[in-house]
Amino acid sequence: MGAKINSIMDVGKHSLMNSQTALQTTAHNIGSKDVEGFSRQRVEFETNEPVGAGKQRIGTGAKPSAVTRVNNNFIERQIQTETTHLGTSKGRADNIQRVEDVFNEHMSKGLNQFITEFFNSFRELSNTPESQATRDLVRTTAQGVSSDFQRINRSLRAVQSDVNHQVEAHVSEINSLSSEIARLNESIMAVEIGGAVANDERDRRDVALKKMGELVNVRYSEGKNGSVNVLAGNSVVLVSGGEFGTLKAVATPEDGIKREGDLDIFYEFGKSGVPSAVTRQFTGGEMGGALQVRDEVVNGILNKVDGLAYSIAEAVNEVHKAGFDGYGNKADHFFDLQGGDVRDASQNLRLSKGVAGDSWKIAAGAVPKAPADNRIANAISSLQYERFMSNGRETPTGRAPSSSGTSTYDDYYNGIVGELGVSAHKTYQELDHQDAVVKQLKNIREGISGVNIDEEAIKMIEYQKTFDASAKMIKVADEMFNTVLDLKR
Repeated sequence: MGAKINSIMDVGKHSLMNSQTALQTTAHNIGSKDVEGFSRQRVEFETNEPVGAGKQRIGTGAKPSAVTRVNNNFIERQIQTETTHLGTSKGRADNIQRVEDVFNEHMSKGLNQFITEFFNSFRELSNTPESQATRDLVRTTAQGVSSDFQRINRSLRAVQSDVNHQVEAHVSEINSLSSEIARLNESIMAVEIGGAVANDERDRRDVALKKMGELVNVRYSEGKNGSVNVLAGNSVVLVSGGEFGTLKAVATPEDGIKREGDLDIFYEFGKSGVPSAVTRQFTGGEMGGALQVRDEVVNGILNKVDGLAYSIAEAVNEVHKAGFDGYGNKADHFFDLQGGDVRDASQNLRLSKGVAGDSWKIAAGAVPKAPADNRIANAISSLQYERFMSNGRETPTGRAPSSSGTSTYDDYYNGIVGELGVSAHKTYQELDHQDAVVKQLKNIREGISGVNIDEEAIKMIEYQKTFDASAKMIKVADEMFNTVLDLKR
């Protein structure tokens, strides 16, 4: 009889401890409700080994087998993957909006209007070639064209410079996350080697993986020991067990994809590793999206704007040099292209020193000492409607009236702006779509892994009642034991 009473007391004691464990886990859930990425935890129980008593097998209560987190690995990986796509769209959208601002002609006069005013001023000059005021107008509108080309070049390069600063910040954050994931790998392996589950450490590691995925395109796999290996791009091992690689952003020469002085990303694993360029492997996340804008969108527009500036300068110069200035002398070139190359023509476009210093150096006529001759002015004004532009450059015959190009200057510039607008609109749509997808997945995760205060409160009351009942069980066993002792007195 005594042994059976002791068994009742043991069952009550274990039940009391089980209730305490469950209440403590519930309290942890409630206290961690607002922690980013926290997965609610629950205590798993299993029955103790029953004892034999003749032909009967009598149970001895239950014991906690594990404290696990409620988590769906498939949803977690989906969130990480879609977060990378969201980061890509966000990196593109944030920077392409700044590019759009460069060509925002609703807020201020744009390049297209400056070009139109420039050619219109030559039309006015053809009407009054002997007018000082008209010649000054031509010079002023030409300076406006030159200044706006320089503004566009300067503004687009400023966007690229800002992307470089973003890359530096992203690289620093990725290195910090790599270090954190490696440290958490070691913590998880240390905890789970003894059979326990590192719930909180796994939650923190999942959050770090999602943050890293938002910055750059990564993949990861989990080993049998609980650690994860993280691979960025195609071959950049950021984390392997408890070790991690390091990224560095370094300004490098032009390579045909990026411009001089823009940053490349180099990767080094371990102190003895040799740095290798890995920029082209980073095609996703905020950093990948920003790099796409810097190297594809902005460089593409810069090349086209350079081609436009070069074509206008060369076409005007060739016609202008065929005429005579207001002094009856053979005219020189109208525009000056420092370096004389298509590359950076928008930055280098200037008025020639002669025209900039004296508007009578502007040629209006085709013969000297003919004040009423307006043939050169007419020829230059008609360049506006010649089809000089094709595939982002001036055509081989771009300076001849019989040009074989496909677009006028106006059409070509409008094509640049229109293509940018379509690309931006598509990017904004992708951003909205990805944002909705990630929010939906996070809501699904919250329904599975999130903490519901009402549910936890119900569990708390349930475990409290179990605790009270366990204490009552011990009290009853104690009273039974005292009754047996009283029988012997």
